[in-house]
Amino acid sequence: MPPQPWMNAYFHFDRRREVPRRQCPVPAYGGGLRAAGHDAVHVHDLGLARATDDALFELAAREDRVLLSEDTDFGTILALRAEQRPSVLLFRRMSDRRAQTLLALLLVNLDAVAAALEAGAVVVIEPERVRVRRLPIGGA
Repeated sequence: MPPQPWMNAYFHFDRRREVPRRQCPVPAYGGGLRAAGHDAVHVHDLGLARATDDALFELAAREDRVLLSEDTDFGTILALRAEQRPSVLLFRRMSDRRAQTLLALLLVNLDAVAAALEAGAVVVIEPERVRVRRLPIGGA
């Protein structure tokens, strides 16, 4: 059975890295997810490329969207926020960061983590495993 489109996502790229936008794989995730029927938007396309992380979290929570990022600071932000929204999906320890590779990894794991993301979770996708932690972090 094909995956059911449900993911409403904002994409974010760690702007601290010195990577030109044309080399950044994250915008291509949105196109791949949109092709699979999901509502995905890169923060750059919203004019929010320089927005603070807190502003992105507030927007994603308000619009009930998942933040997809490689920014490992997002885990710390989630813990400090102590809230159930927004869910965050992080890629970590990826040696192959090409958009098509990361998108394939995301799509193959999406059904398995969908319920957790809908309920409020941080999902970490690594080359050899997927970790899920319910939100709020440190909550009951």
